This record gives sequence, C-alpha cells and structure tokens, in this order.
Amino acid sequence: MRIFNTLTRQKDEFKTIEEGVAKIYACGPTVYNFIHIGNARPLCVFDVLRRYLEWRGYRVDFVQNFTDIDDKLIRKANEEGITVPEVAERFIKEFWTDAKGLNIREATHHPRATENIDEIQRIISELVDKGYAYAVNGDVYFRAKKFHDYGKLSHQPLEELEAGASERVDMTDIKEDSMDFCLWKGAKPGEPSWESPWGAGRPGWHIECSAMAERYLGKTIDIHCGGLDLIFPHHENEIAQSECANGCEFSHYWMHNG
Repeated sequence: MRIFNTLTRQKDEFKTIEEGVAKIYACGPTVYNFIHIGNARPLCVFDVLRRYLEWRGYRVDFVQNFTDIDDKLIRKANEEGITVPEVAERFIKEFWTDAKGLNIREATHHPRATENIDEIQRIISELVDKGYAYAVNGDVYFRAKKFHDYGKLSHQPLEELEAGASERVDMTDIKEDSMDFCLWKGAKPGEPSWESPWGAGRPGWHIECSAMAERYLGKTIDIHCGGLDLIFPHHENEIAQSECANGCEFSHYWMHNG
C-alpha cells in the first residue's frame, strides 16, 4: 500500500512503526459553532482511511481532538453571556449530531485541549529549557528559525514564509522575530486561564495537538491528517515544537484532503 505523503510530495510505501498497528492523529474542530461542509470533508475522508486500514487487518489507534479553548470560543461566550465550557459543550453535542448523520465512527480517543494542560505545560517547559522557546510578558513563543527544518512540510523557503509572517505581524511586537509563534498566551482580564510557570494563561493553538498526539499515541506517530489549509502554519508548527522537544520525527506520513 502506498500513501501520498505531503512531507515527501510522493507516494511512499506505508510501513507502520509497530507491526499491525496504525497510529493516526486527525485535527478536529474548534467547537465555537456548527461544523460546515469544509469541516465535514476531512471527517469523511479520514473515517474512510481508518475503515480501510482496519479492513486490511490493522488495529487503528485513531485520535481526533476537540479544541475547546480559543479566541473564537471566548468571543462566542462573551457575545452570548455564557461560559466558554458551555459554548464547547453545546457545539460538541452538535458535532456528534452531524457526525452520526454522516455515519462517522467515533475515534479511539477524542481528547480536549483543556484536559491536557499539564502535558502542554510540560512540553513548553522542555522547549524553554532547551532554548527553543522564551517567555515575555506572560506569553511564551517558539523560536521558529532555531529549528533548521522549519518549512519542510509546506516546502516553502524560509524567506517566503518570513515575508508572509512580516505582512501579518507588527514588527514592533514583543516577539524576537516575526516567524516566532505562540505556545502560551498570558491571560487577559475575564478570560479562562490556568496557572503556569509563566503566569496565568492558556495554551496556543498549535501546542495542544502536539501534546495530545504524544499523550495518546507516542512521540512518533504513523499518520497525521488534516485539511490542506492546516499545512501552514498549524502542522508546520506542530512538527517544529514536537521534534525540538523530543529529538525525533513527529509523524512518518502527512495526509491532507482538499
């Protein structure tokens, strides 16, 4: 069996780390609203992949997360005068209504970002200790240029990625470099937060997937899945932080629909 691997841009022979077991992580929804057709497409595509591998005789450990803390959830909660957990619970329930309507099977695990704060903080601490991350004013940022393979998934030269980042970010920002991305966000008044070595705050978007993939599947997984829109910066950043923290390859195969 061969899989088109976004990392190598070719069809690679599929070989699992553990014989007979396929470890797959698929990025799930940010639960601040109903899912739309773009969210439904990867659900269907990777459900079929999972079923096919099982038909081929593999035991599939399939992890799909819920992002249940995020700027969008906070805005939704403020608009409606309710709490962030209430927003998350409502739209996770709606997610399952739609997923079951599409005959999508439940994953082996459906972890939530808020259930993995300790794991997230552990990885951030390791990155800080190794010099890959730095704290400033309650935030923690990852030094993207310190990871020499940054850009290997999106196959874009660092100069082009840097130019794009410069257009999106005010260069008077507190970050050392425009390419650096947030691992931990210092809390603003009234926002949900957790205590940390860097002050009260919450995880950045990218770090939560690295933490959940490692907790449920290990430091190196077989396949990481998601939509094309996640290649950069989300998956690129996942690779950087995971491989710098653990000193090993994060995922052998990257599959993107769309």
